[in-house]
Amino acid sequence: MRIVVVNNFYPPRVGGSAHLSDALARGYAARGHEVLVVTAAYQDAPAEEWRDGVRVVRFPAFVLPESRLAVSFDISFATRPSLRRRLSRLLDEFRPDVIHQHGQFMDLTWATGAWARRHDVPVLLSIHTRLENPAAAYRHAFRFLDATLVAPRLRRYRPSLVVMDSYMDDYIKERYAGRYRDLVAIPVGVDPAWVRAGDAARGRELAGVGPDAPIILSIGHVIPVRDRLGVVEALPAVLERHPDAKLVVVGRVYYDLFQQRAEELGVAHAVTALGAMPKADIPHLLAAATVETHEQGLGLGTATLESMAAGTPVVAWGRIDNFPGVPMVDGDDIFMCRPGDVAGLAERITLALDDPEATRVVGEKAAAIVDEHFALERVLDRHLEVLEELCATPAPQAARR
Repeated sequence: MRIVVVNNFYPPRVGGSAHLSDALARGYAARGHEVLVVTAAYQDAPAEEWRDGVRVVRFPAFVLPESRLAVSFDISFATRPSLRRRLSRLLDEFRPDVIHQHGQFMDLTWATGAWARRHDVPVLLSIHTRLENPAAAYRHAFRFLDATLVAPRLRRYRPSLVVMDSYMDDYIKERYAGRYRDLVAIPVGVDPAWVRAGDAARGRELAGVGPDAPIILSIGHVIPVRDRLGVVEALPAVLERHPDAKLVVVGRVYYDLFQQRAEELGVAHAVTALGAMPKADIPHLLAAATVETHEQGLGLGTATLESMAAGTPVVAWGRIDNFPGVPMVDGDDIFMCRPGDVAGLAERITLALDDPEATRVVGEKAAAIVDEHFALERVLDRHLEVLEELCATPAPQAARR
């Protein structure tokens, strides 16, 4: 197959969707398929390059200023008068059999979707982020954007949508009903091997934590929907039982309210924000961690799965049926409580720190779950099955009005 992978976020930019789209693109190429990646320019990355058998083309882009509406994240957009002409020329030359898009609200998604509609090329769209925000004003704004910008565009070319978890299934059916071809359940994929290569001593050195203090690791950019307020507010109760415990936050801080809250609660001495770290350092930090938690609003994402893959026990809040068809048990292979339950979060972190041996077993069981259900090779197999099925069946007649 000739496969186009589309994502405004792509390495060297970091992030869950960037890493997954890169891993899948390289996986497609390794399986013998011809792969073209269409993405937005980022920092000093070349406009065009080959990476592991994948051709990557980066379109000139501007960065949307960080704001609460942008979930305090810098988002690159490639929209400009020349985009349609340049993109059409590129895709006309490549002649894709199928397009795999990542991110429903990005301009490259919409532009490639329009091209696919004109050329009757099937599209698979992986939705990584729900357009949601905890602030009421922004929540309404996001619903408006979903209804007026995203849903109408999906309706025009009717992609198949990847459902990664139970929350996303609910979200898609509520926001985009009638705008897609079908739903395909494929979980987020991770590479267990790379996160298992960590050195605990090196991780403690990176974190600035001594050899005996428990480390509560929290991985992922700090944005309003992953603000770390819950774990900071749980810290006073945790520190009563384990006064030497340290919360180590890894990821760029776009939203620093958790640091202010730590000062107010008198626990700032136990909180360290390392900022964005090289990917190569993450396995060391995971090896050093007693537990990982980042109470990321709703749902368990890539950082959670990578922590589980490393055998690092995870403390989270959410729903235990987060991944359809993948049974998990609170206290057995994950520590989980309902969203917003700060006391429950504190209780489970404390429980994990109280009995390191039992907690280690929880981590081992979590790693086994990742190997069985979320290993990248398994997820890659499933994506290729779906892409081949899309190529073998006619694309649905898209709405023309």
